[in-house]
Amino acid sequence: MLQALLATFLWSTSFVLVKGGLREIPPLTFAGLRYGIAAVCLAPFALRREVGKALRGLARRRWAELGLLGLLLYAVTQGAIFIGLQELPAVTVNLLLNLTSPLVAGLAIFTLGEKPTILQWVGIALFVVGALVYFYPPQFAEGAMGALAAVVLGVAANAGSVVLGRAINRKQSLHPLAVTAVSMAVGAALLLVAGAALQGVPALEARHWAVVIWLAVVNTAFAFTIWDHTLRTLSAAESSILNGTMLVQVAVLAWLFLNERLTSRQGLGTVSAGAGAVAVQLRGRAHPRLDGEESGSSAIAGG
Repeated sequence: MLQALLATFLWSTSFVLVKGGLREIPPLTFAGLRYGIAAVCLAPFALRREVGKALRGLARRRWAELGLLGLLLYAVTQGAIFIGLQELPAVTVNLLLNLTSPLVAGLAIFTLGEKPTILQWVGIALFVVGALVYFYPPQFAEGAMGALAAVVLGVAANAGSVVLGRAINRKQSLHPLAVTAVSMAVGAALLLVAGAALQGVPALEARHWAVVIWLAVVNTAFAFTIWDHTLRTLSAAESSILNGTMLVQVAVLAWLFLNERLTSRQGLGTVSAGAGAVAVQLRGRAHPRLDGEESGSSAIAGG
């Protein structure tokens, strides 16, 4: 339990570290470097002999699925989130990311044949009410609408990636860690190419590299590995509740380090939305998550 809580804490600190790094590092390049280095760190564990053999035997269609997962989960989702964090408060982005859970519940009805339980419908209602309370009346700084649109796009891509990831993992021919490492490498490569083409190649100093490497090695590769390990013993309810604590963790960290303050109304909306997101996830057994299925929130994480 403590290891899982450590993983969620590391993912929560990612919001603060990314916000700080974005002051000087272009978002797409930043995201590409983070996940590219993380993929390299995960590779030795993900591509062990038996897993490597399974990868070599994959059909082209399965490789295409892994490539599509990398495009959705990392290139689009993480790229959009990093862009959004340039202009929007970390708490706002985190709340929007939690919209992933209700969206996945809806998509799963049509794509996976999963019908939401009564508790999940209640959770969806709680989330919607919480989000409305948080954002009403709508007030965004000048230039923030583009960032908001980017995050909404990222949330939609993240929801699609979760459904696709579930479909891939149901086939059980690859360890989830291998699925993550391969898709992460694909997404990181796309982010780096897009970053170089659209934002140029930045000259990073030692302090920039320190932030990137910490996010990649500790907050992504290490945090994912210990989370994957703890899911062998955690129940679905426990993992969902721990995921839900990220809304509070990010709010506290953003207040301490980014001077982002919530009004009582926004705090109430955050709690309601967080409770709803947890309720939506309370279905079935916990499964090794694809980094970024971070309840939505962990996507930045934790990605």
